Amino acid sequence: MRRSRPYPADEKMTEDKPAGSTGSPVSPPGGHGAARRVTVVVATRNRRRDLERSLPRHEAPVILVDNGSTDGTPAFVRERFPHVEVVEAGRNLGAPGRDLGVRLARTPYVAFADDDSWWAPGALARAVDVLDAHPRLAVLAGRVLVGPEERPDPICHGMAASPLPAEPDLPGPSVLGFLACGAVVRRAAHLAAGGFDDVVFFFGEEERLALDLAAAGWGLAYVDGVVAHHHPSPSRDPEGRRALAVRNAVLTAVMRRPWPVVARAVLTAARGGPPGRRGLRDAVPRLPRALARRRVPPRRVEEARASLDAPRP
Repeated sequence: MRRSRPYPADEKMTEDKPAGSTGSPVSPPGGHGAARRVTVVVATRNRRRDLERSLPRHEAPVILVDNGSTDGTPAFVRERFPHVEVVEAGRNLGAPGRDLGVRLARTPYVAFADDDSWWAPGALARAVDVLDAHPRLAVLAGRVLVGPEERPDPICHGMAASPLPAEPDLPGPSVLGFLACGAVVRRAAHLAAGGFDDVVFFFGEEERLALDLAAAGWGLAYVDGVVAHHHPSPSRDPEGRRALAVRNAVLTAVMRRPWPVVARAVLTAARGGPPGRRGLRDAVPRLPRALARRRVPPRRVEEARASLDAPRP
């Protein structure tokens, strides 16, 4: 891993600071109170054009984790955005690359963003206030507006209408999932739960983490008033993404769901046409690692998760 600045000789490594790391990121110009309480962590790979649009919009210090770009992204960001701290992972770590940034952050909260997303003005300050006021809240799932039309992501509709029981010490509907590019997390809780994992790697990486946080007694809630913008490029391989979703759903089930749920996930995938069968094939090489990490959560968490699969009236 390579960082933007040299490692000072008098600074000792800590548990949260990998070798080759240094200090806190520099605050962006025009930063405000939120900059002292939250850090934006962005993972990227070969997306210079998107970063040029999104990086200036963040209202807090930014740590950019480069997952092995070959288009000169790290040098470009260092030159154009000197206030951004760049971490070069050296290879594609997938979603776990974000955890490099989480470990390096020196704020109690971390806001995730993709290279093609950014937080709305004032959103991070509101998120900090909400997290300060709700000490059991580990994940604040915000409202994600997609594209120039600012359409709410369908997942946000589902979170807003969550069937999970309301919890009085949480600021909104309880959830057991979230969109990473629209989430602000409590850093200590995120790290204690293991962060993202390299079994799923990318796409749907949030579910296993959500289950583990809930199992540890943390709360996750949807807060409609905290807004992120996401301008994704059109998918060049929609069938490939469907296969990836199947693969990762099966792997997550193997890691955290009861065996009957795993069996249903496999059967559904097998009946899901070419993308489903491809997803199953792609899951096979990762199964040994998924099985090694298998840990079914407490009954209360599994019952809550199962309720999300039940048909709604």
